[in-house]
Amino acid sequence: QVQLVESGGGLVQPGGSLRLSCAASGLTLNYYSIGWFRQAPGKEREGVSCISNSDGSIYYADSVKGRFTISRDNAKNTVYLQMNSLKPEDTAVYYCAADSRVFWRSNWYTSSRYAYWGQGTQVTVSS
Repeated sequence: QVQLVESGGGLVQPGGSLRLSCAASGLTLNYYSIGWFRQAPGKEREGVSCISNSDGSIYYADSVKGRFTISRDNAKNTVYLQMNSLKPEDTAVYYCAADSRVFWRSNWYTSSRYAYWGQGTQVTVSS
C-alpha cells in the first residue's frame, strides 16, 4: 500500500523558514516524479515544485523560485521542500504527490497527473 506522509508544517513569521518532508512507503521515491502542491482557502491547488523521474530535472513555480528548494534523500526515501523567506501569501496546506511518469516543464504542475497524494501539512505565515 502506497503512503505519502508530509510533516514539518507550522506557524512561522514572515521572512522565516520551514522544511517540509514527504516520507514514502510502498514505493521507492527515486523512481517517481515527486511534486509539491499547495492549496490556500478558496483557491485552487497549485504546483509549487517538482523533481522529475528522469534526469532529476527540477521545476519551480515562479512565485517560489529563489526561495524554495526541493531535494530528495534516496536513503531515507524522503523528499524535502526547504522554504525560505516565507511570505503571508505562502500560507496554505502543502501536499506532496508522486507518479511514475516523467514530467516536464510543460506539465509538472497539473495535479491530475499525479497518482498518489499525501494528506497535507498546514503552513501558516503570519506575524
